Amino acid sequence: MKPSYIALCAVVVLLLAEAHVSMAVTCSPTQLSSCVSAITSSSPPSQLCCSKIKEQKPCLCQYLRNPTLKKFINTRNARKVATTCGTPFPKC
Repeated sequence: MKPSYIALCAVVVLLLAEAHVSMAVTCSPTQLSSCVSAITSSSPPSQLCCSKIKEQKPCLCQYLRNPTLKKFINTRNARKVATTCGTPFPKC
């Protein structure tokens, strides 16, 4: 009886680990393209922009380390858009 219990626990752990991996975000700065107009102007962010910022939040520090992306993401307007969307700007 004990070996079957251990096997069941192992299966549950594997399933939970697989579910966690499948929910991981794919970091792709192009996902934030719906935010370009809000970041480059004073227009409010769209719902799509806000959902993409929330989705890409785990990737923002990675984007900030990239010199090409940093000049777009580390701006006052980008921070304003993130705040408007209810996503605090990360402290990396």
